[in-house]
Amino acid sequence: MKYWLFKSEPSTWSWDDQVAKGDVGEEWDGVRNYQARNFMREMSVGDLGFFYHSQKEKAVVGTVEVIAEAHPDRTTDDDRWECVDIKAVQAAKTPVTLDQIKADERLFEMVLVNNSRLSVQPVTEEEWRIVCDLAGLTA
Repeated sequence: MKYWLFKSEPSTWSWDDQVAKGDVGEEWDGVRNYQARNFMREMSVGDLGFFYHSQKEKAVVGTVEVIAEAHPDRTTDDDRWECVDIKAVQAAKTPVTLDQIKADERLFEMVLVNNSRLSVQPVTEEEWRIVCDLAGLTA
């Protein structure tokens, strides 16, 4: 299993929107960055990810599961763009902010700290466990 982080602007697609989709989940569409797209191509059904609110909140607010591997993004006719489907798994008891992550020396090398603009990014197993612990989530 691999671990990921999915960033979304809550005004566009929020944790509550994701939760409302239930087990059906939702396509993580609209990504127009090659590196983020390539990360989605590496994902497998059952991989887990953090759901991260960008903009003002800048925090991990829950976890999601990949429920469909990379397939054409239905929001474009350009076949270069693909997406995965995800479903909500668990809400963070305590959202973990970007400032908290940056302040934790154990997370110094986390992609979020070093490339916070990337909308889809990998998370190591150790980073996963640390952030889950900080958020009160089941790792």
